[in-house]
Amino acid sequence: MYAPERQQEILRLARDGGRVDVLSLAEEFQVTAETIRRDLKALDRAGLVRRVHGGAIPAGRLDFEPDLAERESTAADEKDRIAHTALAELPADGSVILDAGSTVGRLAASFPLECSLTVVTHALSVAARLADHPGIDLHLVGGRVRHRTRAAVDAWALRAYGEINADVAFLGTNGFSVDGGLTTPDLAEGSVKRTIVSAARRVVLLADSAKHGQSHFARFGDLADVDLLITDSGLSPKDAAAIEAAGTEVVRA
Repeated sequence: MYAPERQQEILRLARDGGRVDVLSLAEEFQVTAETIRRDLKALDRAGLVRRVHGGAIPAGRLDFEPDLAERESTAADEKDRIAHTALAELPADGSVILDAGSTVGRLAASFPLECSLTVVTHALSVAARLADHPGIDLHLVGGRVRHRTRAAVDAWALRAYGEINADVAFLGTNGFSVDGGLTTPDLAEGSVKRTIVSAARRVVLLADSAKHGQSHFARFGDLADVDLLITDSGLSPKDAAAIEAAGTEVVRA
C-alpha cells in the first residue's frame, strides 16, 4: 500500500474510532512505527488529525485527554531522562511545587533519600510516591479530584496555592509552543496550573518533545512564563533556538 492510501485509511480509522495509536496502526499495516509517525505527521500538517501521545485524534477534538495510566507508559525513556535531568534543579533545603503529570511523577520517584525539601502537590500519585520519604515535608493540596489525572482542582486547590511562595515549581503540560503557549484539555486543570506558575519564584517545565506544537482547549500561560524547559532530544535544535529566543532556557535531555 502506498503512503497516500495508507494515510487515507488512517484518517478513516481516526474519524470512526475517535483516536488511533501508532503501535496498533503499525501492526495493522505491517510497517514500522516510524513510518506511521511520518504518516500522522503528514496528516497533522494537512490539518486532518492532531497528534497526541502515542497516536492521533481527528482534527477539532481538542478535548481529548489520555488518562494517567496511558501517559505513564508513553515516551517512558524520554520522560526518565527528563526527570533525571530535572534533579539538578531541586533547591537545597528549599520548597517545591510538583504539578500533576507523568513526567513530574517520575521526578518525584527519583528524589534521592538524602534530599531535604518541603514539597507541595495536588497530585495523589505524586504524594503517594513521597509519603514515606524521610527527608520530605509533604503538603497535599485538597479539592475535587479528577479521575482522569488523579489531581485536585477547583476552589480549595486554587486557594491553597494562592497562599504559598515556593522556590521552584515543576510544571507539566499537554502542549507547548511559542505561539500557542501552554495548554491542557481541561479548564479546571488549567486554572490550577496557572496558579502554580504564580506561586513559585522559578518555573521549570518538564515536557517531552511530542508535546511541542500541540494545542488544547485550555490555555494557562505563555512559554515566557517558564524559566527553564527540560525536554528530550526529539525537539529540533531549530525549535529549541526559537523557544530560547522567546526567553525560555531549553535543556534537551
